[in-house]
Amino acid sequence: MNPLAGVAELAGELAAPASPAVLDVRWRLGGPPGIDSYRAGHLPSAVFADLDRDLSGPPGPGGRHPLPSAAAFQAAMRRAGVSDGRTVVAYDDGDSAPAARAWWLLRYFGHGSVRVLDGGFRAWQAAGQPLSTAEPAGEPGDFTARPGHMPLLDAAGASATARSGVLLDARAAERYRGETEPVDPVAGHIPGAVSAPAAGNVTGDGRFLGLAELRERFASLGAGPGVPVGAYCGSGVTAAAEVLALAIVGIPAALYAGSWSNWVADPARPVATGADPG
Repeated sequence: MNPLAGVAELAGELAAPASPAVLDVRWRLGGPPGIDSYRAGHLPSAVFADLDRDLSGPPGPGGRHPLPSAAAFQAAMRRAGVSDGRTVVAYDDGDSAPAARAWWLLRYFGHGSVRVLDGGFRAWQAAGQPLSTAEPAGEPGDFTARPGHMPLLDAAGASATARSGVLLDARAAERYRGETEPVDPVAGHIPGAVSAPAAGNVTGDGRFLGLAELRERFASLGAGPGVPVGAYCGSGVTAAAEVLALAIVGIPAALYAGSWSNWVADPARPVATGADPG
């Protein structure tokens, strides 16, 4: 299944009787709150899902955005109208990282039909598609969360992937090199990881690159068929967009959900700096 939905494709599906559930996952690190953007205008029938509340567990040693429990995620998705037999489309207004987090979590917890709106809210608005300020009061969904349907890494698994395969660091290159670290207490990267900013997978308007360009990019990074591939970022959100981009070209990849914020929670774990994997 193509994990992306185009604007025209989604507009047609929303006009059909069996329309998909739509999740508005607009979020930015440091704010403003995505709910404000949602209330100012969103896709018709879209329900807001808060990344910190609905798509993450409480922050702690597991990371800044650890995975939610199955029970908590199931409850949040049911409130949003998500059902096992109903397609879900998620969108944001940036580079698809928050929407990819929703996509990954739903896939991990066993939903079989989830897509991300390519280009997100900006593409929908640019195409002149209708917006709404109404907050739909739809029927609760019946989604059942069953964990384990997407490959997941812990710190030991991430380190092993860096040695035996390709571990992609989806953060900005300067954070990988350790030149700056605006969020976490330690700067640098996991030894052996390869710098692969997820921003390089999309165009300036937030749409994903074409298949040939994505394949070429990942091949240049050493990620291809038969190679164990993993991805991490600061807290597991941007890395989900990396995993999504890899899925678009048919390369399965594991997510290190705790990511750098979990890695540096243990001072005994090694840290590399500079442009080389180390």
